[in-house]
Amino acid sequence: MKRLTLKNLVGITVVLVLLISLFTSAESSNTKTIRLGVNLELSGSVAQFGQRNLEGLKMAIEEINSKGGVLGKKIELVIYDNKSDKTEALNVATKLATKENVFAMLGPVTSGATKSASVAAQRYKVPLISSTATDDLVTVDERTGRTKAYIFRICFNDSFQGSVMANFALKTLKIKTAAVIYDASSDYSKGLYKNFKEAFTKGGGKLVAEEAFSKGEQDFNGILTKIRDKKPQAIFAPVYYDEAGLIIKQARELGMWIPILGSDGFDDPKVIEKAGSKYATNVFFSTHYSSQDTDKKVQDFRKRYQQKYKIEPNALSALGYDLGYFIADAIKRANSTTDREKLRKALENTKNFVGVTGIISIDAKHNAKKSAVIIEIKNGVQRFKQKLNP
Repeated sequence: MKRLTLKNLVGITVVLVLLISLFTSAESSNTKTIRLGVNLELSGSVAQFGQRNLEGLKMAIEEINSKGGVLGKKIELVIYDNKSDKTEALNVATKLATKENVFAMLGPVTSGATKSASVAAQRYKVPLISSTATDDLVTVDERTGRTKAYIFRICFNDSFQGSVMANFALKTLKIKTAAVIYDASSDYSKGLYKNFKEAFTKGGGKLVAEEAFSKGEQDFNGILTKIRDKKPQAIFAPVYYDEAGLIIKQARELGMWIPILGSDGFDDPKVIEKAGSKYATNVFFSTHYSSQDTDKKVQDFRKRYQQKYKIEPNALSALGYDLGYFIADAIKRANSTTDREKLRKALENTKNFVGVTGIISIDAKHNAKKSAVIIEIKNGVQRFKQKLNP
């Protein structure tokens, strides 16, 4: 028997490494499904948002798969709950990128959680698309001002949303003075407050009060009493549904029937539930979609969603649905189910994608250029008010 020399061993090792590499590559390219990671707030403080978003996303993927999938493969959703927690959102994103080895990541819904998850997406070079994270810094590095290469969104950002509500207050409601109530622990709330203030004061308005609260606050009577003494013509509250309902109710109980303005965080039935129909009136907020839009695409989606889930779809539902078709469209244009760089470039090059929530084009900062909708709540009922273009 011949003894193996060092040269022989090196040669055998090289051959084995090559064979393993080829096998791994073949296995990857021949996987039967396209695995997409889902990182959503399915429990915790904003679980309502995550659940509605997931419903829309699942519905879209079921439709896509029923038609044969994308590039001959079905889409498989690998779903994790980030528990409405920023740290957990990062942990989930890391797990999806490494252990689960997903092709792309979808979510989270909130800005803070998405910014945390983006750390892992950037590190492991996995495209991440949020359908609802509106903070300007979701897609931009705060230190360098550069666009994050792997982070995208299909919703408008806070710069647009804040200015939309400021201009609506000034031009439509003819408001000259306003007060702001915001959550000092929320990137979403702080970003909207900043952008509203900038646009409102630039347009000739004056903020007579700017009041912050901490996460989990339930009693806003002290803040609202201070605001009442300043006699503003409106209140802008860029908060999520739980706080929104409480602020509306407590403001009305203090005799403040002035307009209360909000953002897409108001777009949930719990706002009316917590405020009560009697108090949920003279309320206006910006969002991404209205089920009252007469567009055929919107009404077809609404009908199918109601049949499937037995509830009215809100903006989170519609954005989740658009997210499913948006990523499928990008995969098809990338012409690959394994090459993340090709997918990233396809996402960057998205132009005039037609969704339920509008026509989406991705700009240089990976934001979606699209319209915003203004909804009015009157006597506990949402009513489509108007649509505003970028």
